[in-house]
Amino acid sequence: MASREGNWQDHYTRRAKAEKWLARSVYKLEEIDKRFRLIRARDDLLDLGCYPGSWSQYSCAKVGPRGSVVGIDLQEPKLSALRHFRYLKADVLTLDPAELRAEIGPRHVVISDLAPQTTGVGVADAARSLQLADKALSIALHLLKGEGRFLCKAFEGEDLGVLRRELSIHFDEVKTAKPTAVRKRSREIYLIARGLVGR
Repeated sequence: MASREGNWQDHYTRRAKAEKWLARSVYKLEEIDKRFRLIRARDDLLDLGCYPGSWSQYSCAKVGPRGSVVGIDLQEPKLSALRHFRYLKADVLTLDPAELRAEIGPRHVVISDLAPQTTGVGVADAARSLQLADKALSIALHLLKGEGRFLCKAFEGEDLGVLRRELSIHFDEVKTAKPTAVRKRSREIYLIARGLVGR
């Protein structure tokens, strides 16, 4: 008899394949976007950790031909057919935010689904996830336009409150969400920040 976890995986995998998304993780972004109006037509968007590409794929559809999406990862997603998508190969942790802004210009939205290679040690995994989220925030603060929007993934842990407080300094509104497409056992959580202040 299949486990509930296996059924979950099969359901989202089958659905993504049927709807021609590159990965089932698209449903996490879709749910967050519908709830918080994160991505809008004509937006210029940056997708950090864009591989395998479903978040960029979804974002391109939302921003439309008058918007743009730049995706950054060490591995290139199969999105060459999308005219308003640009891929940059880079390690996000070593990126210089100022140089990146000069390269691609300011953005309305920065999204990050960055995740560390997990070790199974909860404290260590949460710390590494927080490091990635901190870097994503640093990049966002350099690139976002006024009233910009930011989304990042983190693992639940003792220091998550520190990240949320940091976000509240820079944005008018900070929310958390755990989309239904996230496994129930997973410690993944998403932070949504809107209304960049002081820009």
